[in-house]
Amino acid sequence: MARKRVVVLYGGRADEHSISCVSAAGVLNAIDTDRYEPIPVGITKDGRWIVGGEDPRRWSLDDTQLPTVQVTEGSRPVILDMARGGDGFMVGDHDDLVSGPDSLKTDSPQASGSLEPLGHVDAVFPVLHGPYGEDGTVQGLLEMMGVPYVGCGVFASAACMDKHYTKILLSQAGIPVAPGITIDARDRLSGVALKAAVEEAGLHYPLFVKPSRAGSSFGVVKVEETGADALAAAVDEASGHDWRILIEEGVDGREIECAVLAPDREGEPRTAWPGEVVLDRTDQDEAFYDFDSKYVDSSASHVEVPADLPDETLSRIRALASRAFKAVDATGLSRVDCFVTAKGGIIVNEINTLPGFTPISMYAKAWEASGVTYTDLITELIEGVSA
Repeated sequence: MARKRVVVLYGGRADEHSISCVSAAGVLNAIDTDRYEPIPVGITKDGRWIVGGEDPRRWSLDDTQLPTVQVTEGSRPVILDMARGGDGFMVGDHDDLVSGPDSLKTDSPQASGSLEPLGHVDAVFPVLHGPYGEDGTVQGLLEMMGVPYVGCGVFASAACMDKHYTKILLSQAGIPVAPGITIDARDRLSGVALKAAVEEAGLHYPLFVKPSRAGSSFGVVKVEETGADALAAAVDEASGHDWRILIEEGVDGREIECAVLAPDREGEPRTAWPGEVVLDRTDQDEAFYDFDSKYVDSSASHVEVPADLPDETLSRIRALASRAFKAVDATGLSRVDCFVTAKGGIIVNEINTLPGFTPISMYAKAWEASGVTYTDLITELIEGVSA
């Protein structure tokens, strides 16, 4: 049986670039090579697509420096011919790549002659997190090419990347979300005006100020003071990642994450046992699950699946996660993050349409605890779109 050729797309222009690189390492090391021929295609931080760069299979977050996609002596640019579908992945010359994307003129006789096919591509696995990868942009590109791809479609990807619109969709579906307001950082509201808006909305401290379209806790600030200066500083920090800013009331509850899987885009979504990231480090300056706790400091936390909650509560989380998945028209996979209050209430915090995908990430660990291995999970996702 001929192997299916699968482009594993990683890196990208988002803040989560390095996390994407490590997720891709996990996929490439675990993919069933008897069934698939993986083709690693990296995207540099300035948006150049390449093949033949540094082997991502060696990357991990244990390295002293976070991995990034770099143009190397052996790398070559990937050029897309939109009209050719799965045969539209072309490879150019290294000289064109190192001299910059503006210099690659495919309409010139010399450049046109330098292009050669990468070969037919049966499916794309976009292991991309954050803007320019998880937000519907790459999904729209692949839709236009007519190339099957793993994960949510354009609408769900775009809606869930923007936490403001995620909350609107979930609220309309009757799914509880955290109280909050959305502001436009371009309005340059003073601290006094921000405090007044918070008071008018009846929000209680502590507050979480976060960019609407970012991930991996980038730009998220916890505000415990009621003063205007602290609020203004938090908004300023978040605005470095997005001009649309959420100010949400902190929920007094445990954060529980539920993995959802619907690989064939037709059947009912399945849910894994909900899990919890338990913080182990007691000397943290930040009293929430920040970027370092998630990815850099292995002593800061550990994953527990299933979470230490009554079976009835775990069942309600799974049901609510499935409802949220369908409410945003998600397909493929997502991780639905919830808060469980002391009284057993459940609030959906956000939906990650392409969550961290390393073997030790919550998504993979949750399915492993539910009887699906990491390799089988990858196989299900690819088969669901390329069968």
